[in-house]
Amino acid sequence: MKKEQPVRSLVVVAWTTTLLVSTLPDILWQELRGVSPPRLMGVKVAFLLIVLGATFAWKPGRPLRSYLTMLGTLLVFGTVLQNLGEMSFWQSRFVGSFRSTMLGTQLLRVALALIMITVLLALGYRRRQCFLIRGDLKAPAGRVRWLGIDESTPWHHLAPIAAVLIGLGTLTFLVIGTRPGLSMIGRVVPALPAVLLLAAMNAFGEEVSYRATLLAPLGQAIGNTHALILTAVFFGIGHFYGVPYGVVGVVMATFLGWFLGKAMLETRGLLWPWFIHFVQDVLIFSFMAAGVIGSG
Repeated sequence: MKKEQPVRSLVVVAWTTTLLVSTLPDILWQELRGVSPPRLMGVKVAFLLIVLGATFAWKPGRPLRSYLTMLGTLLVFGTVLQNLGEMSFWQSRFVGSFRSTMLGTQLLRVALALIMITVLLALGYRRRQCFLIRGDLKAPAGRVRWLGIDESTPWHHLAPIAAVLIGLGTLTFLVIGTRPGLSMIGRVVPALPAVLLLAAMNAFGEEVSYRATLLAPLGQAIGNTHALILTAVFFGIGHFYGVPYGVVGVVMATFLGWFLGKAMLETRGLLWPWFIHFVQDVLIFSFMAAGVIGSG
């Protein structure tokens, strides 16, 4: 019983800290008051530093130190790069057409992923430990009854099927929400090479920043089950203002985050999560390229 108490405490601290420094406070403030306070980010960083500092005094909290460091890295450098993207010298180069605007966005997203990798490796993690390898593509999938997945299903069979089904679900929402005409096809085809490149960059950036580099240290601290659910919720909340918008978008992104995290944990690698994410992003970016939906 004495051994379980610190673990329970770590779970509570991890959940509380993650939710408070996520975009959840921003969303609540924005939806209830119509504007997000400019100092909210500073409050989040200060709070995270306090919790991180407490792990040096509270011995049971030390296993969370690496995760909190990575969460802080994501928070601080994510904000720095976002501010960089809003500067005039950056916008003068990357704002205009779909290709240039989205390229600027994805360059910053990949830069954040590379920073996250650098910090995690500096903390002593190896690429294999933080899923920065291809992984075992034929690894068995863990059983999920409500999805019809049993333990005899290998990921090299499940992942392509999942990519198609998740893609079809995304396409359904996009079509219902935008009701595009046939003229959309003519606008997408010329932009397809850019769409594929941008989708690949976005999938890599998000899988590294919001999954691999958070799952690795958090799983070691509180176990993979809690880590998987928490990172999925964190990922989902971050898509409130995404496509689709609102609670539906959060639910869809949370499920996607959970499923991709499951793939990452069970294959111990990045390839299948990246591939499934990539397929979905190709569809979303195609609608953006056609001008049917905004780039957000």
